[in-house]
Amino acid sequence: MSEEMNGYHEKLYEAIVGLKTKEDCKAFFDDLCTYKEIDAMAQRLEAAKLLIAGETYERIIGETNISSATLSRVSRCVKHGNGYKKVIKV
Repeated sequence: MSEEMNGYHEKLYEAIVGLKTKEDCKAFFDDLCTYKEIDAMAQRLEAAKLLIAGETYERIIGETNISSATLSRVSRCVKHGNGYKKVIKV
């Protein structure tokens, strides 16, 4: 990743951290993302929550309609990442 893009990422993270309310978040993401992008992020978050709760891949795919490839990526992040653990409480 170029330094320029890294700078853009930092600015994005700062903007997100600066949001104060759920309404502010909704307005920001509605402006920034397409409905499908927001839907995909929400789907991944729900899949991560279900994985952490011990649900099976089959049940998660059936409930969220997530692809098996995306679920596999979410699973790797749940197991080896730190982001989901900061926002999902079981």
